[in-house]
Amino acid sequence: MTAEASQDKLHPPTIRTVLVDDHAVLREGLRALLDRHEGIAVVGEAGTYEGALAEVAHARPDVVVVDLKLTAGTDYEGMRLIAELHRWNPDLSILVLTTFLDDELVVRAVRAGARGYVVKDVDTTELVRAIRALADGGSAFDPRSSMIVMRAMSGERDVSAELTDREREVLRLMADGLSNPAIGRRLYISESTVKFHIRNLIRKLGVSKRTDAVYVASKRGLI
Repeated sequence: MTAEASQDKLHPPTIRTVLVDDHAVLREGLRALLDRHEGIAVVGEAGTYEGALAEVAHARPDVVVVDLKLTAGTDYEGMRLIAELHRWNPDLSILVLTTFLDDELVVRAVRAGARGYVVKDVDTTELVRAIRALADGGSAFDPRSSMIVMRAMSGERDVSAELTDREREVLRLMADGLSNPAIGRRLYISESTVKFHIRNLIRKLGVSKRTDAVYVASKRGLI
């Protein structure tokens, strides 16, 4: 190994990072946290779609950390930003850092060009690890988003074929906003039986709560 190579190994290149989030306080806090870590330098930040495009073009970062929701009232403008940045430079590493964890959002972000997806309750060590993994040409997903991506990559199974007629009835009544007791009265079954069917629906749809079950089922055309 040459002296130059040895020196590079001891002092790896600094990872130039741009932060994109519409909350200035959060950006300032994130910058302060990342600046403590050797090898990572925050070279720019932005709070809007247009500002982010300009900042990335100017700063030429290695990694862009993006929140999905950038403007109040705009539905996940960060997703549009990811797609545009990826179109500009397919080699740019984009990490989603957001409060939203949803199967569809994770898959959409990856398809748009994101190489990582973590939620904002991640600790600093994991966030730094994610940034470094992306800078090294890899990917980084927290355990929850990783499971979602793995499911998507393995192919969506036909959930509709797995649902029983009774589960479909319960699902439709859930979508209508009925409570468990009301569903039981409508179908002439006990509340405990309703809960049993809901647990099965949640498991089959791969979600964690009943509201998510209704959302995912509607997206998949099951109700």
